[in-house]
Amino acid sequence: MQQQRKDNMLLRMTDIHKFYNGRQVLSHVSLTVEDHDRIGLVGVNGCGKSTLLRILTGQELPDHLLEGDGEIAKSAKTSIGYLEQMGGLDRESTVWAEMRSVFRPLLDTQERLHQLEEQMQSGDMSAAEEYHRLQTWFEDNDGYQIDVKIRTVLNGMGFGQETYDRVISGFSGGEKTRLAIARLLLEAPNLLILDEPTNHLDFKTVMWLEDYLKDYKGALLLVSHDRYFLDRLCTSICEIERGTLTRYKGNYTTFTQLKEAAVARQWKEYEMQQKEIAKLEDYVARNLTRASTAKSAQSRVKQLEKMERIEKPVSAQKQARVQFTYEIEPPQEVLKVQNIDISVGEGAARKTLLPELSFEVRRGEKWGIIGDNGIGKSTLLKILQNKLPHQGKVRWTSNIKISYFEQESTNLHPAKSVMQEIHDRVPSWTDLEVRKLLGQVRLTGENVFKPVGVLSGGERAKVCFAVMMLEHGNVLILDEPTNHLDIAMKEVIEEAMQSFTGTLLFVSHDRYLLDKVADHILELKADGAVTYQGGFQKWLEAQQKQPEPEETPAAKTAASGGKPAEKPAYRSKKQRAQQAKMRADLRSLEQQLDKMQEELDTLTAELTDEAVCSDYQLMQEKCQRMEELRVQMDETMEQMILLEEELG
Repeated sequence: MQQQRKDNMLLRMTDIHKFYNGRQVLSHVSLTVEDHDRIGLVGVNGCGKSTLLRILTGQELPDHLLEGDGEIAKSAKTSIGYLEQMGGLDRESTVWAEMRSVFRPLLDTQERLHQLEEQMQSGDMSAAEEYHRLQTWFEDNDGYQIDVKIRTVLNGMGFGQETYDRVISGFSGGEKTRLAIARLLLEAPNLLILDEPTNHLDFKTVMWLEDYLKDYKGALLLVSHDRYFLDRLCTSICEIERGTLTRYKGNYTTFTQLKEAAVARQWKEYEMQQKEIAKLEDYVARNLTRASTAKSAQSRVKQLEKMERIEKPVSAQKQARVQFTYEIEPPQEVLKVQNIDISVGEGAARKTLLPELSFEVRRGEKWGIIGDNGIGKSTLLKILQNKLPHQGKVRWTSNIKISYFEQESTNLHPAKSVMQEIHDRVPSWTDLEVRKLLGQVRLTGENVFKPVGVLSGGERAKVCFAVMMLEHGNVLILDEPTNHLDIAMKEVIEEAMQSFTGTLLFVSHDRYLLDKVADHILELKADGAVTYQGGFQKWLEAQQKQPEPEETPAAKTAASGGKPAEKPAYRSKKQRAQQAKMRADLRSLEQQLDKMQEELDTLTAELTDEAVCSDYQLMQEKCQRMEELRVQMDETMEQMILLEEELG
């Protein structure tokens, strides 16, 4: 059993330490990654996740405190693929050339096979042995599926055929990240390390990537704030907390349950030890100076010195406490939207993204708004507040007070300090009251005196949440509220939105948030909008029920398990007298080859169809049939070569 585990090991790190500016980021961190592991790495921002990945990939070295620590062992079979933001790409290469470069050994072999084929066609059969050897290796490594694999991955990552000839330097940062992911997937290392892979990805692409990675043959190590992504892919979660790493079996949801139970247990143990320490210290204080009890007191001192102190659990530290409340109760009918258009630009340049949108919102409902990037989700939120011109009607009922969370935080003054932002809204408050509010969103210490303009995206978001708590809106409109937040803060906001008894309309790509909070989904699409009562699960079910593209006869053959034609029996040299039959066999093989080539050409043309490229299952079926045809054609060609050789 021990030998089996050793054989499965891809990478092992033991007692890893790392210091930055005298502060220990990682302490006694150990981790083993085995074949087919699905590990999610989580922790608050700045806890050392990216540092650990850089150490794993050899970009940074651990600090060695003692002989034997800081050891990183890698199996000889291990190949590591690491996602670096906009890294690892040739900026001057085209998309197609960059993706094909992954398969350089196969492409070189293919070129050699073509050379050998020409050599054999000219009558020189001395190359037959080399041809057979290279052909076997080429097939075993899916050489005939190179272009198909590239098209499948590029389409899944949102790159159509029109992008294949574009130079990589002309793409945006987000597009380069998606191309880097595509290249990594094509490289197919047996250990794939991805740091925030869902950044810059829309719903459709994230879901495609999830499906692709679920079937990935190698091991995965993922750093992500996307809890839904971690839930669907991971079978264990490693948390970095206070420099140490703890591994939990299960997906992210299971991890949260196990962590809660572990923290409760740690808290109980901590309290018990604190009581014991207090009791010992009290005894020492009362008895150390007495001659009769000094020896006994000294014994307790030694006991205290030897005691391994339990750290105060993290949950006992000051946590964010966000709560949205309102004072004015609105009527049942909150909002009625009739035939509005979502448009951008002005004058002749004005472009309609979505015409004639209508829906109604009632008190207490929580609407999640989703759709592809650029479809007009943020624009819709501004239209609902009459901040942008539009056609149609937006009718709010009486007693409505809106509180708005904007992605760009334009309602904050960049030159003002965080303290001043709050003071300006409640001039009567003391500094202590302001700091108490900011403490609720985990803005403490010197951060409260920083100008808003120098804050990180996550810190600005926290200021906005503090402002929203002051506004007491009975309708909350939020645009990507969990962007820039670590998982801990996301969960705080999620809970605040869940417990809010007013009405919510929010745009989000956070599927975990949508699943937990939304009871209605409004999906914006280029050809219209669709509402789903019942929340995100109803939307998911609807996507799964989408009709599949009609299969071609070739795809149906592959799907039904159609087998390639059996290889005609090889005829020995003793049967060379049957010249006439050999020629007939040769003509038959030529006809078979023509038919197979015709089917292969048809399948190749179908692979450029967007409907086919977007259907992973159908694409796989067609690829399988193409592989079968390639094998048949090679076998047929070998038979023809043998017959031609015998015929002289």
